[in-house]
Amino acid sequence: MPAPTAPVTQALEDAAAAHPARVATDFLGAVTTYADLARKVAHAAEALRRLGVRRGDRVALVLPNCTTHVVAFYAVLRLGAVVVEHNPTYSAPELRHQLADSGAVVALVWQKAVARVLEVREDTALRHVVAVDIAADLPAVKRAALHLPVASARASRDALRSPVPGVPRWERLVRRAGPLSPEHPRPTADDVATLQYTGGTTGTPKGAVLRHRHLAVNAEQGRAWTGHGSGTETVYAALPFFHAFGLTLCLTYAVLIAATVVIFPKFDVPAVLAAQRRRPATFVPGVPPMFERLAEGAAREGVDLSSVTHAISGAMALPSTTAASWETLTRGLLVEGYGLTETSPVALGSPMSSARRPGTLGLPFPSTYITVRDPEHPDREVARGDRGELWISGPQVFDGYWQRPQETASVLVELDGRTWLRTGDIVVVEEDGFVRLVDRIKEVIISGGYNVYPSQVEDHLRGMPGIEDVAVVGVPGGDLGERVVAAIVLAEGATKVELAAVRAWSEHHLARYAHPRELVVLPELPRSQIGKVLRRVVREQILSRGGHQEG
Repeated sequence: MPAPTAPVTQALEDAAAAHPARVATDFLGAVTTYADLARKVAHAAEALRRLGVRRGDRVALVLPNCTTHVVAFYAVLRLGAVVVEHNPTYSAPELRHQLADSGAVVALVWQKAVARVLEVREDTALRHVVAVDIAADLPAVKRAALHLPVASARASRDALRSPVPGVPRWERLVRRAGPLSPEHPRPTADDVATLQYTGGTTGTPKGAVLRHRHLAVNAEQGRAWTGHGSGTETVYAALPFFHAFGLTLCLTYAVLIAATVVIFPKFDVPAVLAAQRRRPATFVPGVPPMFERLAEGAAREGVDLSSVTHAISGAMALPSTTAASWETLTRGLLVEGYGLTETSPVALGSPMSSARRPGTLGLPFPSTYITVRDPEHPDREVARGDRGELWISGPQVFDGYWQRPQETASVLVELDGRTWLRTGDIVVVEEDGFVRLVDRIKEVIISGGYNVYPSQVEDHLRGMPGIEDVAVVGVPGGDLGERVVAAIVLAEGATKVELAAVRAWSEHHLARYAHPRELVVLPELPRSQIGKVLRRVVREQILSRGGHQEG
């Protein structure tokens, strides 16, 4: 597959030219056509330009899924600036690290997150913090309903909005701006498009540098893999746009194929089933718990899902029972894909055909190469059928971490004329070439499809009274994939630490999905000869014993 010569934004321009009247986005019933989307992006880009955003500047998006998120994403890229995605539920300390590290100069922030961004602003390079009212993206009837003098309306309003005195409003800035001049220089395929924060192999969040060519080629690889035509698909965007999986499948790939993107601010079974009745999906990207809950809900409510011909599951292992129940219900295909933020993110996938292999990662994407190496002797390739570390080479592999040359060098390897990414995952390649995940070298916990970085949780819990030391690990957690478990050593004089107290201590410092769900007290933590806590041993101890607190 040849390297892209056009930036990611070209796909939107092409879709608007070829399918101007097609619905591009549907946000809880509020629709935007591709012609309207291109117009909104032009006005948003001009608003950003007037704020001083220039080529190469980093612009932070601290937004849930909404139409404005789509518009802002493409507007930033149109200027040749760099999108830095952030989870809008992050705590202030989590936002501080990423905002300071990226050097973002402007932040477009959901009203509910503005206070947290302002709290850490002095530690960043931010020149402007702009408040975004996502209720402005709702249909007119739903916006009006927010002002009704009833408790349900107040609750809905409070969930969407917060007072933001003294902060400029994004809607007003865009309304005052004309369209960006068509003559304004466009980005090139080699310009940086996004900094996607990931823990990589160390657990310390760092920005993966993804250029336009990385995102563009991964979208093209996806099109070759699915066989989707142009202007024919309806994609459900329940995955968060701030995550690499949702960003590619629901923002760049969906626009490349001129799909209608049905946007959900968060995954909610009743909302998805209501949308299915109104605008049936044909392609659903998701994580296993989503498919399990949707299948259960659809069966219970009698909702027809047979319009969904293709679905892709990622971020965690897909149980064969989940795939079977989904395919029985929809009569479509649910296949597994594999990737990392560093691969933009998709690198392997099971075929979108009867040749799919449930329980495997599938085969390499077009123009993607893999090798399986001995983790202890990386110069040695293991025999087919043996376990080894998965290395990936392809045009979607990133160029490195933002301002982290040493960590970049630890994962990118030059070998046989190619650049290879060491994934940190242990796999087996079956005789027919299908790849099966065996284990994870990395210690990042994947809970509900979200990455939880043990070192961040540990650093926070070490400051809690009553805790001398702590190790955080993941254990099998049903539909969550993994549950976050904290193994603690009590401080001298302490007799007990309650799980409820640990979760309360974490409330304002960690995202909810990173809160420990179980607590185990150990007399001491197992350590290596150099003093490093052996998390794998901790995990084994937890799995072999009972008596831990759950919540």
